[in-house]
Amino acid sequence: MEVWGGSQLTETAVEFGGLEARVFSRPYGDATHGGDVYYASSCATGRISRLLLADVAGHGVAVARTAGDLRDLMRRFVNRLDQGEFVRMLNRQFVALEKQGAFATAVVATFFAPTGRLTVCNAGHPRPFLYRAASGTWEFLEGGCGYLPLGLLDHPEYEPFDVTLRAGDRVVFYSDALIEAEIGGEPLGEEGVLEILQAVGVEGVLAEIERRAPGSLAADDVTLMTMTATGREHRVQWGRMLRTVLDYDGPLALPDFTLANVGGALVPALARRFGSARERGA
Repeated sequence: MEVWGGSQLTETAVEFGGLEARVFSRPYGDATHGGDVYYASSCATGRISRLLLADVAGHGVAVARTAGDLRDLMRRFVNRLDQGEFVRMLNRQFVALEKQGAFATAVVATFFAPTGRLTVCNAGHPRPFLYRAASGTWEFLEGGCGYLPLGLLDHPEYEPFDVTLRAGDRVVFYSDALIEAEIGGEPLGEEGVLEILQAVGVEGVLAEIERRAPGSLAADDVTLMTMTATGREHRVQWGRMLRTVLDYDGPLALPDFTLANVGGALVPALARRFGSARERGA
């Protein structure tokens, strides 16, 4: 059971079951920790990957403490296939902090390797982008989510939506610094970033924004999180699972006891059969 991330400067790639994640994050100014908090986790069997990008109000030490709390939450739900309770608890943390003026936008995704399904929930964050390798095109990734930031209501409705990823498909999460970059006094916006992605791809998007709007990305925290489906078949590694469980020093991270999750760890066909969004209640 692995959780990686934080709110510090990084340029790193991590690979989980069927998914490669790359994160570039640069805090504003010379801060040690920025307001962008990013995490990636993998369950004990390596079949469930979860990714989080949150834009937290503020910078510095206060956000670093919040990042630590979010790490604990990621660890608690690392073995859960259904991300619904994780999102509710995520919101609850920011409800408690709202009195101090802390709120956040966030986007959460859970990837289930046996089915290639990515379940996404957006809480007021800029719309992610989806790249389809088969057609070579970029588009917005959006669905029936609530777009209210975290921490404003006790019980908001955050409805997830699913997308199936094939080998080479990509999903991109990013901070609002990209869409707020100004060219000729006008913000680039989501459509502008989409046009740049189509022209130069995700590897060149930050450099191209900087070329068109010099210095604009230096005015805020900047984070770009890219998930690429590898298409490699995942097999449960029992030795790895046993080692991670024995070495784990936190509270028990129990799975949701469904045929897709627990049964599928024993019989892979059950994960594929019962891993659809409808049948797992996501």
